[in-house]
Amino acid sequence: MYGKSRYCLFGFILFLGILFPFSTLFAQHQEITETPQMWKGSHPPKKDTNSLQDAFRKGKFNGHLRYFYMNTQNNENLSDYYANAGGGGIRYETLPIKGFQFAVSGFFIFNLGSSDLALRDSLTNAKNRYEIGLFDVSDPKNTEDLDRLEEFYVKYNFKSSQIVFGRQLINTPFINLQDGRMRGTGVEGAWLNLNKWKNTKINGGIIWGISPRSTTKWYGIGESIGLYGAGVNETGNPNQFVGKIQSDWLLLTGIFHTINKNVSVRGWNMYVQNLFNISLIQTDYTLNRTNSLTYYGSLQLTKQFSNGNGGSQIATEKYMNNSQHAFIISGRIGTKIKNTTLELNYTHISNQGQYIMPREWGRDPFFTFMPRERNEGLANVQATNFKIKQRITTRNTLLAIGGYYQLPSVYAFSSNKYGMPSYLQFNLDWRHDFQGYWKGIESQILLVYKSNLEQDIPQKYQINKVNLLQINVVLNYHF
Repeated sequence: MYGKSRYCLFGFILFLGILFPFSTLFAQHQEITETPQMWKGSHPPKKDTNSLQDAFRKGKFNGHLRYFYMNTQNNENLSDYYANAGGGGIRYETLPIKGFQFAVSGFFIFNLGSSDLALRDSLTNAKNRYEIGLFDVSDPKNTEDLDRLEEFYVKYNFKSSQIVFGRQLINTPFINLQDGRMRGTGVEGAWLNLNKWKNTKINGGIIWGISPRSTTKWYGIGESIGLYGAGVNETGNPNQFVGKIQSDWLLLTGIFHTINKNVSVRGWNMYVQNLFNISLIQTDYTLNRTNSLTYYGSLQLTKQFSNGNGGSQIATEKYMNNSQHAFIISGRIGTKIKNTTLELNYTHISNQGQYIMPREWGRDPFFTFMPRERNEGLANVQATNFKIKQRITTRNTLLAIGGYYQLPSVYAFSSNKYGMPSYLQFNLDWRHDFQGYWKGIESQILLVYKSNLEQDIPQKYQINKVNLLQINVVLNYHF
């Protein structure tokens, strides 16, 4: 499957991973339960200043430099791809004055040498899927004008809560950073973080603009959908909804409540005008047997149904059918033994209907999610994976994941929107957080292997989906 040169490259990357093992800090991916950490460093104190001039003069600057190498090696005579991306950005936030703060940030990206990502595979006519995400999926030939105003907001602090108005970063089960490329997804709207009660937190707001990961522009709600691809409809013909969806805003609300020291519950609901409503409830249980031994488990239920006209009055241009609905159950059990974590995860998407969620807005919230693949656009799914995470030192971790994903046939168009075959996936992830002279640098190597579980399927259903090896090398510097 892979030539000698590819094995040499694999060996070189593996040598780097041994030489520079990888860290507990996420150099690439954030959990969706975490607050956004795209920008790190010192933050302004919460104490008010009495002078508008002081608020601006004594505000704080943060910087972020990022390098990303990605190489996807497909099976047999299908096209291989590589990309080198580098970039940086600056963020500024004022001191509070009468509770108000202003923040602005921007980021630029350079193509430092890559395959021709606009060139389709000669055998299947398939587009590049992964590497183009380091730049601009809406314009594969753009290698120079890759910059984005990322944040531009006014925030009002009251007690331990905040309300933010403008362009900002959020992390939720349905809209999240999905930061596995150069930059994460941003949103424009009004967002509330309410921390008034001891055991209950509420987040939510109205959103009317989105700048998806791997793009440089800001889009309305409807026009942001389909930039990553539209898939096929129930007859197997390409969907025609891109650029035609009528939806201007969405409402998103989340509640987190701690019942006691062992049990907590969180719930989220997102109503997207004229498209759909989706609700998720999750219960988490933790049992600390000793300081070095912990058991935990979680159960997650998700329900989705369409509303309005599904995005358009014209049947062929709908994003969702009027009768569309889906139900998903996901769970996990795990244990932490000193520096080792073992976790078993399971997800079932019922046969009632496809789970449909704009890929431009975030990654799957289910426990079986693995970087470089999603189960969105599918019905009748059985997914299981097993994770082993080893904390080697306070600055180094190793994460290994193996997953089994039983999907509908690629020809079952009503259940398989993107023609994704059943597959096995294995991820190996090293991370390192530098200290001392090199403090602020985070590094990561992520190796991904995906194997096909279906027999005798055309190559167009394999390229950039299964029977591939992918290598990712990421360096971040925060200051």
